[in-house]
Amino acid sequence: MVDAVLPTWKIWWLGARPRTLPAAVAPVVLGTAVAYPTFRWWVFLCALGVALFVQVATNYANDYSDGIRGTDDPESRSGPLRLVGSGVASPSSVKKAMLISFGLTALCGVPLVIFVDWRLIFVGIAAIAAGWFYTGGPSPYGYAGYGEVFVFVFFGLVATVGSFYVQATTVSVASVLCGLAAGSLATALLVVNNLRDIHSDALSGKRTLAVKIGEQSTRWLYTALMVIPFIMVPFVAGNTAKPFGALAFVAVIPARGPVTSVLSGSRGAELIDVLAKTGMVQMVFSLALAAGLILGSI
Repeated sequence: MVDAVLPTWKIWWLGARPRTLPAAVAPVVLGTAVAYPTFRWWVFLCALGVALFVQVATNYANDYSDGIRGTDDPESRSGPLRLVGSGVASPSSVKKAMLISFGLTALCGVPLVIFVDWRLIFVGIAAIAAGWFYTGGPSPYGYAGYGEVFVFVFFGLVATVGSFYVQATTVSVASVLCGLAAGSLATALLVVNNLRDIHSDALSGKRTLAVKIGEQSTRWLYTALMVIPFIMVPFVAGNTAKPFGALAFVAVIPARGPVTSVLSGSRGAELIDVLAKTGMVQMVFSLALAAGLILGSI
């Protein structure tokens, strides 16, 4: 049994799916870097807290909903530990962890609502609702193949432009361009995750985008999503007049491995490593681009 080997804290840490957390950090870093001249530490930390906790809450919500529906079969899945599906945690305890995480999301957002813009409360409500209905509720959109849209919008455009907005209280073209880059990389994480589970999802009736378009098309989609951010770099650097943004091209080096692996036909457990490397690409790209934008502002 997994729970006989791992300590309790590690079970919950793995259940939070740490390999997906770069998708929460990257857009906040990028949006903040674009707004660097108006940078405020407390605003950055609040935005980062919102992004991280809504990601963790969504992961627990996914674990809970998939577990009670019976779509997480530990015998047929090769992904990260599923708390409910593997039986190491009860549905009620995972649901509680989800509610606590959503509560922490709201808590981190309260200062932004009070001191920046009260309308941000609607963004927060939309993000929490999207996190729950991804696999929760009577008609989860994640089961209908729309999960990639949610990730692209909320972990790309909303998180990046929102992080810029709470610093500068406006919206810029550069923040939207960075949002497109962050959204593409975040969506690539979900695409490779669904590519890994394509056969088990099809058997359980979970109609993800990968199931709908097929394995080969999913591989090409992943590749396109990994390329798009690099196409955005010249536009971001040009729009901000900060050529140091080209530092982001350093991420081409770590990107080569996972893209090659996906195109060469890796599947199942092999894609777990691809998922981790995709998260690494996202962090390297975001940190390098953010560093370039900040250097251009000094």
